[in-house]
Amino acid sequence: MRPATLLCLLLVSLGAMCFASLSKAEDNATQPEHTNRLADETSPYLLAHAHNPVDWYPWGQEALAKARREKKPIFLSIGYSSCYWCHVMERESFMDEEIAKKLNENFVCIKVDREERPDIDEIYMQSLHVYLQLVGSKQGGGWPLSMFLTPDAKPLMGGTYFPPHDRQGMLGFDTVLDRVLTAWNDDPEKWQKTGDSMAEYVADSLRQQPMLRVVKLDEKISQALLEALASQFDKEHGGFRFDPANPRVPKFPEPPNLMFLLDAAGRSMDDAAAEMLTLTLDKIAQGGIRDHVGGGFHRYSTDRFWRVPHFEKMLYDNAQLVTVYSLAYELTPREDYRRVIDEAIGFVLREMRDPGGAFYAALDAETDGKEGRFYVWERGEVKQALEPAEYNVWAAVYGVAGEPNFEEHYIPLLAAPLAEVAGQRGMSEAELAGKLEAINAKLLAVRDKRERPKTDTKILTGWNGLMIRGLAEAGRVLQNEQYIEAAERAADFVLANLRDDDGHLLHTYAAGEAKIPAYLDDYAFLVDGLIALHRATGEQQWLDDAAALTDAQLALFWDERVGGFFFTSTLHEELFARSKMPTDTVTPSGNSVSAANLLYLAEALDKPEYVDRAKQCMQAAGPILAEHPTAVAQLVVAINRWIDVTGDKEPVDESE
Repeated sequence: MRPATLLCLLLVSLGAMCFASLSKAEDNATQPEHTNRLADETSPYLLAHAHNPVDWYPWGQEALAKARREKKPIFLSIGYSSCYWCHVMERESFMDEEIAKKLNENFVCIKVDREERPDIDEIYMQSLHVYLQLVGSKQGGGWPLSMFLTPDAKPLMGGTYFPPHDRQGMLGFDTVLDRVLTAWNDDPEKWQKTGDSMAEYVADSLRQQPMLRVVKLDEKISQALLEALASQFDKEHGGFRFDPANPRVPKFPEPPNLMFLLDAAGRSMDDAAAEMLTLTLDKIAQGGIRDHVGGGFHRYSTDRFWRVPHFEKMLYDNAQLVTVYSLAYELTPREDYRRVIDEAIGFVLREMRDPGGAFYAALDAETDGKEGRFYVWERGEVKQALEPAEYNVWAAVYGVAGEPNFEEHYIPLLAAPLAEVAGQRGMSEAELAGKLEAINAKLLAVRDKRERPKTDTKILTGWNGLMIRGLAEAGRVLQNEQYIEAAERAADFVLANLRDDDGHLLHTYAAGEAKIPAYLDDYAFLVDGLIALHRATGEQQWLDDAAALTDAQLALFWDERVGGFFFTSTLHEELFARSKMPTDTVTPSGNSVSAANLLYLAEALDKPEYVDRAKQCMQAAGPILAEHPTAVAQLVVAINRWIDVTGDKEPVDESE
């Protein structure tokens, strides 16, 4: 069978990006029937698979050496703790004895937590995109990421979620395994060559090429980005990249875009920036993506209107949105923004803080296999929990008097701004907000008695850096010392516990153990958080720590050939590709944040050499800046800062 033919046969109808939640660990006191090597890991996601009948290995030399020695292909499964479809596939396929037997006999099976190893995830997700492109599929990527590799870990083919057996036009996982195995056994040398070619293609696609010409770092870049965002903006409901013909396309808050709009609005560039920012923040605050009872934000909206969320709660989302709302409050002091900030921080401190002061990674979306069950309400539950007068207010404000908005349940959301609702009820906004605060406290107490979603208790350096910044900005803007103290506690914990013997940062901490060399984002986001602490407190120690980490970052990550920072350091294992991750995703690019950090430290510490490094970071992203400015919104914020620092709005084009 020809490779291309097999690849086409393996294509499945995969649906949109799959997100989900942590599978339930066995609670019974009996000895598990199966235990694999994941039992020795610290990641809650990996531990949740420790009693699968699949003979899982963590990523490492033991598994890779076994594959090479036995000349077996590798099945690589990548997911994360709050990934719903990851755990659907676990329940359906990885707990299936027959499927497990087929995997164990014919493959070396490796399970990876993408949040622990984002470098592995990026390389093999890019491999999936390349594979789908080669076979002419329009499907996108997502999780679970299911990849088949050669014995030396070169990519062959893959997909995301597979049902266990053929179903509704989708190839079942058992069928896929049979076809991959048949093809590999028929001609392993040919497939090895295919893997080598795929790996070379992927590595080339991730490799940043030197600039052919230097991009001018001037105000025209900001204007181009503003116009691009305006062309993608939802003028009715806020947010970006929506499809008016399909309101069910997911909508994400996209904090890097919001941070650019904040910067642009603060510079009075254009009223359009303030209008896009305000509408988006208002609609998010009204919608179901905000947890009106418990505070904080869910991952994203499954619709254009911010009504029905995907219910997982991620630290990085809440951290960034606390920063955005805090800076928006600084720009326009609105009490509704203050409430959003206070509620979000209250949630994070209550439900995501480790006793040592740092913050956990995520809360699950599901309880007992039902997505959102912890967060939604039945009308009778609300009536039973509240006095009649309280119920009448709450039901009118959050729409419980109407038809259910999520299956047979209600997701609390505001149909209109609270000030408007208050006016309709003949009271002030502050009066109504006070009533709702007391009512929601009652409902939160009721909700807390339900079975809780699982918590991914690993502590990630970079995500804690984002939360440190959020708390520091909120504390500074709202003049709240408790928020600043919480930021300081988290910073102290990370600096004390997530370092190796040489003082280098480590990426993750769980079960009392810190491990894995830190990635670029860990350094960049933590330095950003320490800078925010310096701005909030004026204390020199935070500036000194930020400078020391920046110097270490320059030594470990700098690309001498092109400029800018690699995502992995010289301390990481060498994979078949090494990338820069130059674009913003759900978090800003580490290169973009680093450029802004360098500029701040250059001024604060009188280090002009940092300005040149920042400029090289910006210039290295020249092609993306020129062609796709919306992919690097955070970098444009840094460019505006660079213009402020240098006063150089038209640098000489060095290629001329």
